[in-house]
Amino acid sequence: MVDVTVRGAGIFGLSIAWACARRGAKVQVVDPFGPGSGSSGGLVGALAPHVPENWNAKKAFQFDSLIMAEPFWQQVEGTGGVSPGYGRLGRLQPIPDTRSLDLARQREGSADQLWQGQAEWRVISTSQAGSWCPPSPTGFVIRDTLTARMHPRRACAALVAALEVMGVHVVANADDRGQVVHATGLAGLLELNDAYGKTVGNGVKGQAALLRFDAGEMPQLFADAVHIVPHADGTLAIGSTSERDYDDPTSTDSALNDVIDRATRALPLLHGAEMIERWAGVRPRSKSRAPMLGLHPLHQGQFIANGGFKIGFGMAPKVAEVMADLMLEDRDSIPDDFRPEVSL
Repeated sequence: MVDVTVRGAGIFGLSIAWACARRGAKVQVVDPFGPGSGSSGGLVGALAPHVPENWNAKKAFQFDSLIMAEPFWQQVEGTGGVSPGYGRLGRLQPIPDTRSLDLARQREGSADQLWQGQAEWRVISTSQAGSWCPPSPTGFVIRDTLTARMHPRRACAALVAALEVMGVHVVANADDRGQVVHATGLAGLLELNDAYGKTVGNGVKGQAALLRFDAGEMPQLFADAVHIVPHADGTLAIGSTSERDYDDPTSTDSALNDVIDRATRALPLLHGAEMIERWAGVRPRSKSRAPMLGLHPLHQGQFIANGGFKIGFGMAPKVAEVMADLMLEDRDSIPDDFRPEVSL
């Protein structure tokens, strides 16, 4: 007897399977390519919040999920014994000009209100930030304490290990049984495009690099539109691009070289660090730019969880919770902005 079939073993699918299994459901995960084989098998793992202003359902949902992340990943690691490399170490962002500095200071107050005292957004001087801080034209940076890091591949491996302990296996093929959720990433969005004859979602290519550089327990940096993320395993990720037009979804090229150059200009310490890997993949983005959660538009009586795009890992704990609520308990707390019909 299977209560839930999860189609897709990326971060959304594995997290939903975990949430359902923890509630006692019998779960099977089906993915012909194996866990983390798509965009969830990337390198960067920057779990960063939206700017704390113009609050909306998407920002509130993401905030809740980022707050939930630490206990979520502690439970995963405690069950399966595999570390996802999670660490809520914050982030530093150089402030480029006086207008941006004024905005950043205004956002201190909105963060105090909107983040409910559970995290901080502060403007500090580069001297206060220490030697890890990149140069800033204004002499000031934003430091937030909500941003976290993880290694995407290790996070997927940690979920697989925890699910195995719970008796849940990722298989290449299986019939639908019980409640069915499609967390199939780009393939699922293309299926919707074909069915509706229009763009419901698309794939945005991203390129990233992994260096052998042990920064220790340091915050990640966001400088010159580049994420610089120290990982717990002694590596450091740099990324990423956002490319809508591309010929080869898995090749790296001069666009990644430019990202690496910008990262090393922002943090000269990286000069000479060994390049371990260059990676490219395509991330699923819905037309609304928000995750698509709820009843599946094509498969009657089944569900969809798609469109994680750049924030899938940060959204995953909350996505898993609301989808488990919906499928197992018929409790629907999905924001209206996330419903599939918004993108149709």
